[in-house]
Amino acid sequence: MESGAGLDRDDWSGIRSGPLVAGERVSLFDQKGRRHSIKLTAGATYHTTKGGINHDELIGGPDGVVITSAKGITYLALRPLLEEYTISMPRGAQVIYPKDAAQILMYTDIFPGARVLEAGVGSGALSLSILRAIGPSGKLYSYERRADFAKVAASNVETFFERPHPAWDVRVGDLVETIGPEPVDRAILDMLAPWECIDAVGEVLEPGGVLCCYVATTTQLGRTMDTLRVHGGWLEPRGVEVSVREWHAEGLAIRPGHGGTGHTGFLIHTRRLAPGVTAPLKKRRPAPGAYGPDYQGPRPAGISID
Repeated sequence: MESGAGLDRDDWSGIRSGPLVAGERVSLFDQKGRRHSIKLTAGATYHTTKGGINHDELIGGPDGVVITSAKGITYLALRPLLEEYTISMPRGAQVIYPKDAAQILMYTDIFPGARVLEAGVGSGALSLSILRAIGPSGKLYSYERRADFAKVAASNVETFFERPHPAWDVRVGDLVETIGPEPVDRAILDMLAPWECIDAVGEVLEPGGVLCCYVATTTQLGRTMDTLRVHGGWLEPRGVEVSVREWHAEGLAIRPGHGGTGHTGFLIHTRRLAPGVTAPLKKRRPAPGAYGPDYQGPRPAGISID
């Protein structure tokens, strides 16, 4: 990216200012609020059903400008926010949506300079949020089984920051088999069977460190939480689901909007205890049949078959 984009080379936020330049992405919003993502290229034209839009009319102009297509339709041009970039960037695998990524950053309390373990990488959406949070002084160890997914993620991250991020270490392979010895402050597992990695992650996560698991189904939710309880070296896990509902508010017309994001996944978060410490069994009265003879998963200590 040219220096005209106003991007400080010592700043790793990915935020740009100043005139729009060739090579960067902008979002075009039509009169119905629909967004179109384009990469500015000198001499190029973005074709729409409402006429073409010349890139040269945007290049060199300010952020937040209104441009008119060949057929007289106006579009608002803005640099994309991180949230917009992550949902429109190329994908090798499904991404963690912004609503969940925001909760993960808060629940895990990721801070500048933090050492973070992430598995798997997918298309790099969560990696972007983590890297922005930890900055160049932190460290993100990202594990991904599939080399093609890791390649897509690396491309997305480098496109956003305009160069490789100094805090990012991408490792291709199974987490349990390839996990490094580096101690970490936070760990995030986005995989099919996170319960298989609890022991490995527990070996490198610092006492008091936070673990967050992202799973798609209730079966995965239950298996992961019971595995953490059986392990004993973790705080009582908490499982949550995040939903977002838009609202329409115009004059006296105030009602729930038609848009919104419902179920995408479940978040499980817990904290690592000191070596040799077992969490006190939470006083609970399991629902009748919760751990009956039909239950085949891990059984928390002190709970007998119903």
